[in-house]
Amino acid sequence: MFIVPPSSVEPADLPPPIRTSDADSFARYTFVERLPAILRDVLAQNGLSAESRDALRALHVEITQGRVCELREDAPDKALWNTVSAPHIGRSWLDVPWYWGEAFFYRRLLEATGYFGIGPGRRVDPFGPKKATELAPDAAPHAVNALLRRLSEEPRERFAMLLHGSLWGNRSDLSYDVARRLGRPTGAPEERANLLVDDSNSLWDLLRTKACSRLLLVADNAGTELLMDLALVDYLLCQDLVEEVQVHVKPHPFFVSDAMVEDVWEGLTALEAAGGPARELSERLRAQLSRNDLRLVSHWHYGTSLYFFQLPEDLRAMLAGADLVVVKGDANYRRLLGDAHWPPTASFAQATRYFPARLVALRTLKAEIIVGLRPGEAERLRAEDPSWLVNGKRGVVQARLYRAAEEGPSAGYPF
Repeated sequence: MFIVPPSSVEPADLPPPIRTSDADSFARYTFVERLPAILRDVLAQNGLSAESRDALRALHVEITQGRVCELREDAPDKALWNTVSAPHIGRSWLDVPWYWGEAFFYRRLLEATGYFGIGPGRRVDPFGPKKATELAPDAAPHAVNALLRRLSEEPRERFAMLLHGSLWGNRSDLSYDVARRLGRPTGAPEERANLLVDDSNSLWDLLRTKACSRLLLVADNAGTELLMDLALVDYLLCQDLVEEVQVHVKPHPFFVSDAMVEDVWEGLTALEAAGGPARELSERLRAQLSRNDLRLVSHWHYGTSLYFFQLPEDLRAMLAGADLVVVKGDANYRRLLGDAHWPPTASFAQATRYFPARLVALRTLKAEIIVGLRPGEAERLRAEDPSWLVNGKRGVVQARLYRAAEEGPSAGYPF
C-alpha cells in the first residue's frame, strides 16, 4: 500500500534542498544535458511502439522547454506520486528539488514506455539493453574475477579489498558512467588515497565481534557494483561474520542502472559464464539464496522520491531489525541526507541520527553533497580539482556504528 509518511519526520535541522535552479550546479546540468541524453538513448536502444516513442519525445520537450505535468496513467502509485509532486506541478523542471525531479523524471519515463500498462511495453526494462553491456564477459565478470584472484590472505586486508571493491563499483553507474575514465574497481590499496573518509577499520572491528548477525544491504546499481556487493556479502557469510543478509533492490527500473531482483539473477548467470573464481562465487551465492542465508527484498519506497527519514512503518521495521545497514551509492547517500545543502564539515552521525539502525554509507562522489570532512578540506579539494564532488574519483566509507539506545554523539535522540 502506497502511503506518504507524515512530513513531521523531517529533521528539524535539515538545510534547504539542492534545486535544479541552483546556478552552475550539477543538478542543473543533469536536467539540461544528462536526462535529455538518457531519453535519446532509450529511444535509440529499444524497439518501442509508435505511441511510446511519441510519449518520450513529448517528455523530452516538457523537461527542456515546458512545465511539470502530473502522472496521468492509472497505476497503483498514481495517488502517491501526485500527492508528493503537488507542490511542483506546473513549475519549470529547472526550478524543482533535484532528487524529487530526477525520481519523477524516471517515473514519467516508465509511464511513457508503458511499463505499468497492458501493452507491449509492460514490465519491459527500458534500460535493459544498456544494463546488458555491464554483463559482457570483459566488463563486470572480468572485474570480479580480477578482484577475487588478487585478494589478500590476511583477513582484515581481504575484507578491506572487498569493501572497497563494492564502494568503487559505484563508479559503474550507467546514468553517469565514470568507470570509462577511472577504470573498474580492483580493490587496489593505492585507491585508498581517494577516500576522503574511511571508517573501514572500525567496521571490521565491529564485524569481528560477531555483533552483526543480521546485515541489510541497500543496493544501488546493477552490473559491476551489484556483483562486487555480492562478493562482499559472500565473504561475510562464508567467514561467519554475519549469519544472514538481506539485499534490498528496486521494485522497478529507476535511475538507468539501478538493481532489481532480475538483475541479481542475470548477474549470477554472467558470473557462471565467466568461469574461474567468479563461477565459484555464483555457485556459493545460489546456495546461500536457496538456504535463505541470503535474501532478496524489494519495497515500493525505493522507487520513489521519498527520503530515508520518510520511511513507511514496514520498511522502517525491517531496517530497525538489522544489526547493521549498508547503504550503497550516490543517490542513496543523497536520500540519507535529504539531498540538502549541508556544510561539508557537518557530522555524518548528526545528519543521519534519525536512522533506526547502525549505518554504513559506501559512496563515490557524483553529486554536490557531502558531510564529515575536516575544516578546510572542501576548500583545498575545490582548489585542486573544481569537479571533485561530481567526477567520481573520490569516495567515502562513513559509519555510525551505534544504535539509538547506545552511547554516542546522538544518544537520546528520539528515533
